[in-house]
Amino acid sequence: MALHFSKEEFQKRKSKVLESMKKHKLDALLMFRQESMYWLTGYDTFGYVFFQTLILDHNGNIILLTRAPDLRQAQNTSNIKNIQIWVDKEGSNPTEDLKKILNELNLKGKKIGVEYEAYGMTGRNALRLNKTLNNYCEIQDQSELITKLRVIKSKEEITYIKKAAELADNALDEVWKYTKAGASEAKILAEMQRVVLEGGGDYPANEYIIGSGHNALLCRYQAEKRILSAQDQLSIEWAGTYKHYHSAMFRTIPIGKPDPKHIKMHKACIEALSNCEKKLIPGNTAGDVFDIHAKTFDDLSYNKARMNACGYSLGSTFSPNWMDWPMLYTGNPYIIQPGNIFFMHMILMDSENQLAMNLGETYLVTENGNERLGKKKLDLVVL
Repeated sequence: MALHFSKEEFQKRKSKVLESMKKHKLDALLMFRQESMYWLTGYDTFGYVFFQTLILDHNGNIILLTRAPDLRQAQNTSNIKNIQIWVDKEGSNPTEDLKKILNELNLKGKKIGVEYEAYGMTGRNALRLNKTLNNYCEIQDQSELITKLRVIKSKEEITYIKKAAELADNALDEVWKYTKAGASEAKILAEMQRVVLEGGGDYPANEYIIGSGHNALLCRYQAEKRILSAQDQLSIEWAGTYKHYHSAMFRTIPIGKPDPKHIKMHKACIEALSNCEKKLIPGNTAGDVFDIHAKTFDDLSYNKARMNACGYSLGSTFSPNWMDWPMLYTGNPYIIQPGNIFFMHMILMDSENQLAMNLGETYLVTENGNERLGKKKLDLVVL
């Protein structure tokens, strides 16, 4: 069994969940978020794309209901002792199997929390679950119960995130090494992913985002792979990943002679990131960080080029993306605390001039401020 955390660490996590359940007067919690399952038990899979739930009742009983391919997955990667299988067959309804388990735990008529905000909880699964549990028990949406505990990282988790940051730095070295006129985006991507995997890392929870020329203005991965021109721009967002923990970075690199507007945009990104760093401290809110980002760019006349969020929490996340709760946008009341990990991205997309400039780094919030986990320079590198 390959558990990535100590027995004591898992016990602390379970105690925190049970305490939170007690505050919400919950008799049980149905987890559908893979992140919750991994954090609580070590269970590591992508089987959540099918119906799968981890049940925790107020007595501390933990039961996993999943499909046959994930039986050994759970045995090999988690501390879950009770694993039950629902059978694939035409007309199968695993929520009925779940109801039997709830009966065995004497949860009829009780109050049960459900993680509805989960990629494993499809609309159809939610409809089936609600129908099966209708008039059986009281259901409450508790999608963030564990997420709010996961957002503050332990010392063991921070060790993994710092390793992920080291791998992200190594990937940036490969970008600088291979980016030049005539180079293929595919080669750059391949070398970045190679150093992460060779360094003991994992696949990230979403694709690395790469784009040059007109695609440098995109914030999502897409399938086109260009050959870099003599005069070009390359935007790339990636994360070092270790034991599913992420540390992300973002850069735009001009190729050839940089446009003067590129230089000006980069200077604005540096100023915005610096101002955000000063706000990313315990006691401030996530909204405070975004607001200084917006003010900085707006004062420099980049209102139309900036985004409506400037980052988000990072941690152990699974496909389809590495973004975690909470996000940095205006009005977000989440109070920043030591142990938070935030990726802050300064994004400028100038559609009128078809120019991009991006700068993103991952930070650990400390007792007195924050620590930038990436150790590479923030200068505008022209290749």
